[in-house]
Amino acid sequence: MSSPPPLPTRRADLLARLAQPRQYDLAVVGGGATGLGVALDAAARGFSVVLVESHDFAHGTSSRSTKLVHGGVRYLAQGHLPLVREALHERATLLRMAPHLVHPLEFVLPCYRWWEKPFYALGLKAYDALAGRAAGLPGSRGLNRAQTLASLPGVAAAGLRGGVAYWDGQFDDARLALALARTAAREGALLVNYCAAVALRHDSGRVAGLVCEDRETGQRFPLQARCVVNATGVWVDALRQLDQPSGAAPSAALVTPSQGVHLVVDGDFLPGGRALLVPRTADGRVLFAIPWLGKVLLGTTDTPRSDAPREPLATAGEVDFILREAGRCLRRPPQRADVRSIWVGLRPLVRPGGDASGSTPTQGIGREHTVRSGPGGLVTVAGGKWTTFRAMAEDVLAHCVQAGLLDRRSGGVTADLRLVGAPPVALPMPAPSPHGDEQDGLAALPGAALVLAPELTEAQVRFAARHEYARTVEDVLARRSRLLFLDAATAGAAAPAVAAILAEETGSDPALAAFAALAQQYQQLPTTE
Repeated sequence: MSSPPPLPTRRADLLARLAQPRQYDLAVVGGGATGLGVALDAAARGFSVVLVESHDFAHGTSSRSTKLVHGGVRYLAQGHLPLVREALHERATLLRMAPHLVHPLEFVLPCYRWWEKPFYALGLKAYDALAGRAAGLPGSRGLNRAQTLASLPGVAAAGLRGGVAYWDGQFDDARLALALARTAAREGALLVNYCAAVALRHDSGRVAGLVCEDRETGQRFPLQARCVVNATGVWVDALRQLDQPSGAAPSAALVTPSQGVHLVVDGDFLPGGRALLVPRTADGRVLFAIPWLGKVLLGTTDTPRSDAPREPLATAGEVDFILREAGRCLRRPPQRADVRSIWVGLRPLVRPGGDASGSTPTQGIGREHTVRSGPGGLVTVAGGKWTTFRAMAEDVLAHCVQAGLLDRRSGGVTADLRLVGAPPVALPMPAPSPHGDEQDGLAALPGAALVLAPELTEAQVRFAARHEYARTVEDVLARRSRLLFLDAATAGAAAPAVAAILAEETGSDPALAAFAALAQQYQQLPTTE
């Protein structure tokens, strides 16, 4: 059974649909994991849905995660049992929804002190128990010293006593976001990237839609909607202010940003295909070393910020922390010169009740989400984590129904929904693949055999422009392909060829110069403080 032909995403067609006068049931602002999850759930229930995103889908936090679909071992240690249980349930669901993008990954915790192995083994048995029988993954197990060295050939051997192995999930975050967008479109939703919400429309004091602006032409589109959901991540508070009555004081901030830095090094630092977890570093944080698309991902940090830039920068202290802690557990300590790419994501953490100052350390703030209505009925969702995006979407729609903004319709419809690219249930994926069962359509495009860079062909660029909403070089090299995140120098070298193909496909400026500057940023480590 072959998949249906991919949906085209010609910009002119999307904007023509956006210009048509109609009232939508739901308008979503924000094209990250949360907003896309809400759009998909609502469209699958039969609601009319429009979603606008000011940049590209998953441009912000949702493409800069640690690439894990997991319950959160450290959240278990912090006592957030409901969050861990929900996330482990959603982990199993995601493995079913998108087997071409989500796959099991074995982790090993190396133990260097006598008490660590029994202590962590007990905690991971609790992790197994919370996952339940539906987890679909093997249980945790203890390892002796020889087994640990065999499982993690790159681990530091001095003083090693053994380890504990357990299973979690790994995914390609930006590709999963794109699959959500395309699946929502398949279900009837209209999704437009590079289209910013610039105002809310009110009728008798109630939110009745929004005004969005095409960032390429400046054209504005008034949209009517029974319900508007604010899912803009770390930027939710800016849109919330537009729902304040005239003359009212600004509402207290709902979100406090936290910065997470990731470094990417070559795969030979951790051969063997398993991930390494240090559950407690010198300052009490968690460190991951994770194989990802042929490289090794090191991270992350948890640093409070008072601002929310689109391209946040790492500090020298954060880089030194990651390299220092990785050097303690890897046989070959990575150096600054070994870093192929450095990138930063901002987590939208919900402020603890009553803390308007943001003084609570971000490591201590839970990753639960919240859904709230503003004075005019704007529905805002904040917090959460990638793994629980589907459960968050269900909560958002339940809130909208309870508030009388949407009528009640059957929920839980996405639990068994296969995303675009996923093979039929009867045909399991032999291995993760960014295009899944759309490979035949990809192979039929011009340039299928012309390799522009590792794991990137001319045909993939054309496919991204025709079927995956790509407009710029960054869209292709950061999110349709992950080359910018894996090796920024190689991405910069491939950019001119990508730009030429995009210009031919879209007829618009692919922003080559802007990408060249961004690729330089992803290569440059901050100087030591």
